[in-house]
Amino acid sequence: MYNKVFLIGNLVRDPELRYTPSGLPVCKFVLAVNRQKKKDGGEQECDFINVVTWRRLAEICGEYLKKGRPAAIEGYLQIRPYKDKAGKERTFTEVVADNMQMLGTRPKEGTASSGTEKKAEEETPF
Repeated sequence: MYNKVFLIGNLVRDPELRYTPSGLPVCKFVLAVNRQKKKDGGEQECDFINVVTWRRLAEICGEYLKKGRPAAIEGYLQIRPYKDKAGKERTFTEVVADNMQMLGTRPKEGTASSGTEKKAEEETPF
């Protein structure tokens, strides 16, 4: 059996970095990934995929990834059962990332990261 996932997309919102009671870092975020096929109206279809990272990778993602920025994720698919508030059995699907690569460009050093995107001419490539 083989379970390997490769994704390239943009972050939907800033990552959420937390720590388990034992102090283990965990970071969760959602990646918007465009589909190859477009809808009938010519609109691009998009999937929103839950991603979770652990340990040092979680700290890196929490510090460097931001809403709207592109990233490449490598990991495996995990499907977990759980019970909702009404007691009904549900499943939760997420990608557990083993590796992450930031894509695109980054803001120049010395500029504040206010959450707004900078113009392309103000940015430098990695």
